[in-house]
Amino acid sequence: MCMPAIEQMVQRESKPETVMAGVQRLRHGIVNSYLVSGPKANTWVLVDAGLTCASASKIVHAAETRFGAGTRPTAIILTHGHFDHVGAVEVLARQWAVPVYAHPLEMPYLTGRSSYPPPDPTVGGGLMARLAYIYPRKPINLGNQVQPLPGDGEVPGLSGWRWLHTPGHSPGHISLFRMSDRTLIAGDAF
Repeated sequence: MCMPAIEQMVQRESKPETVMAGVQRLRHGIVNSYLVSGPKANTWVLVDAGLTCASASKIVHAAETRFGAGTRPTAIILTHGHFDHVGAVEVLARQWAVPVYAHPLEMPYLTGRSSYPPPDPTVGGGLMARLAYIYPRKPINLGNQVQPLPGDGEVPGLSGWRWLHTPGHSPGHISLFRMSDRTLIAGDAF
């Protein structure tokens, strides 16, 4: 169930914007998700799923505007499993019936087996670090809909892109890199 105050914030989000060829960013308050065009016409992948389940309607609307009514991605890729990146993933994965991929080290947090460890509020400083103790850490359970990313660095549905293990923010944090134009989707690694 979505939290009403956060739902209102999500409704005030900015319009989708193209940041690079084939990469459209959607802002969700403190986090972004991306619609990344695939190798064939009207194919695409969703990277990260917004702050709350209320992000689902904005993501669906942006996807249908960009790729056509009834569109669905070939996959959902999660840079990591923190609450602000998986907000609408359960809703969208169920609605679209598509696989979700994440690094193997994120699987315990995406399959209901483990909560994230408590954050260290002394790391990084600033307001976000001081508020870290209130962030949700409980796992979500995507069951068998979530799969580990392929070990060879390929990104399902996105030829020309590679996933890179960029731990630190979370054990299995990844970033996505397109060598042809040196585009990087860094999640929270930056």
